[in-house]
Amino acid sequence: MKEKILKLLSETMPNINFTASNSLVDDGILDSLAIVGVVNELSLEFDVTFDIDQLTPQNFNSLDAMAATVEQLLKEKR
Repeated sequence: MKEKILKLLSETMPNINFTASNSLVDDGILDSLAIVGVVNELSLEFDVTFDIDQLTPQNFNSLDAMAATVEQLLKEKR
């Protein structure tokens, strides 16, 4: 899952190094506009919908956190 997300995001947002930090949001690597892009890409790729309460910095601070969030959304979808 993590590798698939990294490939997707690296292709669509090549200017961001998603493996550089475990604090992508906290360190300012991902701003609010970038998070919207990430949510859009993940939603389209995995056919999931993010609820407003899932749009928190901790869910986007790292590749691991994004993968865990998508996996949770996929479980809930079943």
